[in-house]
Amino acid sequence: MSRNPPLAAVLPFDVVDDAWRLALVPALAGALALPFLPPVGLALVALTLGVLWFHRDPERTPPAPDRAVVSPADGTVSVVREEGARIRVGVYMSATDVHVNRAPIAGEVRELRHRPGANRPAFDKESERNEQVAIDFGEYELLVIAGWFARRIHPSVEAGDRVERGDRVGHVSFGSRADVVLPADVGREDLLVREGDAVRAGETIIAERA
Repeated sequence: MSRNPPLAAVLPFDVVDDAWRLALVPALAGALALPFLPPVGLALVALTLGVLWFHRDPERTPPAPDRAVVSPADGTVSVVREEGARIRVGVYMSATDVHVNRAPIAGEVRELRHRPGANRPAFDKESERNEQVAIDFGEYELLVIAGWFARRIHPSVEAGDRVERGDRVGHVSFGSRADVVLPADVGREDLLVREGDAVRAGETIIAERA
């Protein structure tokens, strides 16, 4: 997911492709302002680095057991509830968390659905009415929900794509949520997390299938 412009050689972390486009305006403005208004120029350079850091994209290694369901996002478990015969686990991503989303279970993407909506804070219970993209894998769904400031959800998969557990499936900018509606064979007794737990995308086991 990462390109390699000249600045990439000096960054101590990898970033998603979209970060370079978002960082371009403050970077250029900072370069122009530095000779004439150093404080403004430095602030813009700091903003550029902040945008790149926010969009960092570290490597992750999924745990060994094939039956393990991994977290779709870095952050804090904010929702654990039953929806009919299914369990939903939601992860709130704060501004300091990595915002690259990963597949909780291996599968084939059947459909992507975009739903426009409100822009409530991602930690708010009403945030499920926000703009969101549903990645439908058939037996389970991954819902990426925008926050009050996040207006950019970027799936990196499309219908027909096959992904393995822990593979990148997209990213979202500036504060958001990622919820997984688990397969019907995963019950409450199979969950290994609860609300308030800290999790890492692609590595933390949130449930185990029989």
